[in-house]
Amino acid sequence: MLFKAPMSETDHPDRNRRKLYGRRKGPKLSDRQAGLRRTLLSELSFDPAQKAQSQFPDSVREFWLEVGFGAGEHLVWQAEQRSDVGLIGAEPYEMGVAKLLTKLEEKQLPNVRLYEGDGRDIIDSLPDASLGRFFLLFPDPWPKTRHHKRRFLQMAMLDQLARVLKPGAELRFATDDKSYLPYALERLLAHPKFEWLAKGPGDWNSRPADWPSTRYETKAIKGPPAFLRFVRTTNVTP
Repeated sequence: MLFKAPMSETDHPDRNRRKLYGRRKGPKLSDRQAGLRRTLLSELSFDPAQKAQSQFPDSVREFWLEVGFGAGEHLVWQAEQRSDVGLIGAEPYEMGVAKLLTKLEEKQLPNVRLYEGDGRDIIDSLPDASLGRFFLLFPDPWPKTRHHKRRFLQMAMLDQLARVLKPGAELRFATDDKSYLPYALERLLAHPKFEWLAKGPGDWNSRPADWPSTRYETKAIKGPPAFLRFVRTTNVTP
């Protein structure tokens, strides 16, 4: 029987992949949080290698993805409002996942699945036109110019999101960073497969009714937040 040698650091597939998030580890987890990571996380874990439908109840008719869900308040709210939607949340920060798990232990929402890792893994694995909505709320702004290449909203990523979003599906983005807002708008407006839904300043200065606030937003660390809603266009490019 042949055994494959352990993968070396130079062989690792993520070695040349640009990192888009900060630290994974934070404060020490409480006993309860550590216990939930061992038990509940395994029950709710999303596997990018498997079909999404097979990982949700039969009542789920559509899938939404939130990358970088923080403590999970927005994800939980959406899941409570839409039991027919499968909410997939990706978050590499261990403490964020732990905080969401404590909420899910209490609420027991069967239409939530979690991925403790890079959201690109999920996007890369999804079939074409499989998402009804995508959320990127208050991502790390990577404010230094030399780090802008680490920002999530790159043109290549928008190409991927255009592929996995259904025609008419929404991409929602929020930031309180004054440099990330024009950066994101420049790319979204330049992409031929996304259309901005805003008709006036009120459409990006305030949240829609189905967009709940979070603790991060309330802190308003850098300034007033902006809320962008773009739709995946239905036009087909020859």
